[in-house]
Amino acid sequence: MASLHAIVSCLDRELNTDAFEDVSHNGLQVENDGLVRKVCCGVDASMSFFEAAAKEEADLVICHHGISWGSSLCRITELNYRRVKFLMEHNMALYASHLPLDAHRVYGNNACIANALGLRNVRPFGDYKGQSIGFSGRLGKAVSIRSFVKRVQGIMEREGSLQVMEFGADMVKTVAVVSGGAAEMAAEAGRKGIDVLVTGEPALAAYSVAQEYGVHVVFGGHYATETFGVRALGQLVERQFDVESSFIQMAVPY
Repeated sequence: MASLHAIVSCLDRELNTDAFEDVSHNGLQVENDGLVRKVCCGVDASMSFFEAAAKEEADLVICHHGISWGSSLCRITELNYRRVKFLMEHNMALYASHLPLDAHRVYGNNACIANALGLRNVRPFGDYKGQSIGFSGRLGKAVSIRSFVKRVQGIMEREGSLQVMEFGADMVKTVAVVSGGAAEMAAEAGRKGIDVLVTGEPALAAYSVAQEYGVHVVFGGHYATETFGVRALGQLVERQFDVESSFIQMAVPY
């Protein structure tokens, strides 16, 4: 058993939560009675995730996409009411981390993906309002784009083939990673001479940009590319506070 506020303080400090300009209100969004025995982690703060966490008797849920964005909770009605009511009835606290979790050099989505892909000489990439939220690096040796796509497929827990904008050279070595909805980062990849960008979901606006810069863009799925960070946070909490944690995989194909 651990103190909720000790866990929150640890996560806020580790993720440097206050340093990010973000539409998400990162950090503790819903409180519980102050004690944590079990933590469940997931990408989205949805009712289906909350219900699955309740079945595991979670006291704390950690999400990448929380329920408090801008003025989204100015009225506790409809879905807001149902979600907040469910959390309070089940004494479940909610902690959310959006951009801080994308950007973290160890526990972040992009750092974890870069590590899983075997990138070397990893450095910040992906400017968002003056903050780098992704990473770039180099493969140990150049591989064909088709081999690289298979490598990305192998680390993503999703069904079906990946979507690819295949506009670059046959062989690739330099890679940038920005999870989620970051197709627009193809422009930065092009300016910096990156061979291939790995991100989550396609966007039409990126098509001509990638084509004209000659950059490959591999889309692993918005959801699938953002499972890495919350998994890592759950493991961190488990190690630091000796509480049980689990990741709840949802059937999200996008």
